[in-house]
Amino acid sequence: MNGAWEKKSGSAGDAAAHSLKIPYNDPSVANRLAMRLESHLEPLPASRRIAVVCVGTDRSTGDSLGPLVGSSLAREANPQFDLYGTLDDPVHAMNLTETLLRISRKAENPYIIAVDACLGQVSSVGCIQFGIGPVRPGAGVNKDLPPVGDIHLTGIVNVGGFMEYFVLQNTRLNLVMKMADIISQSLLLAIRSARSPAIPFAMPD
Repeated sequence: MNGAWEKKSGSAGDAAAHSLKIPYNDPSVANRLAMRLESHLEPLPASRRIAVVCVGTDRSTGDSLGPLVGSSLAREANPQFDLYGTLDDPVHAMNLTETLLRISRKAENPYIIAVDACLGQVSSVGCIQFGIGPVRPGAGVNKDLPPVGDIHLTGIVNVGGFMEYFVLQNTRLNLVMKMADIISQSLLLAIRSARSPAIPFAMPD
């Protein structure tokens, strides 16, 4: 299981200032996440490949957020990014290091967006977080795994601090699926917008 910990606001200085945490049922959640993502993707050179790495396993309800996002993205068959981690082919503790090596071999200096479930405070459950820098898979269940991502999206699926494996196993699938839909929608909106060629403005005759 790969559940990370909720990142506390107000830490890590500048990175915290650019983070975002918003409830999944906020009417503007998808657009706000997409706009924040796009602000980081748009300045990238077109030659720099985007890789979306969805961490998790379908063997745990709470930890299935990443693979659910990955499977949703896989249905779009979008050539604008490389995708790692689906329900059919998950990225988890046993193959994460190998996956990161595969990504580095496929593209030079790829820009990695990590997606993972995490545990947090009661008041944060159901929130989706955007953050700068890597996510640390396994932190919520005391696993030492390599950090992933230039930026990341995490869904706070349940409460952390006690019996984390049990908590992840007993997370409501309904919540995880709703959060996965929003995250995948936000990613597609942002990547399409950031990587779409600009349409030249023609002056009227």
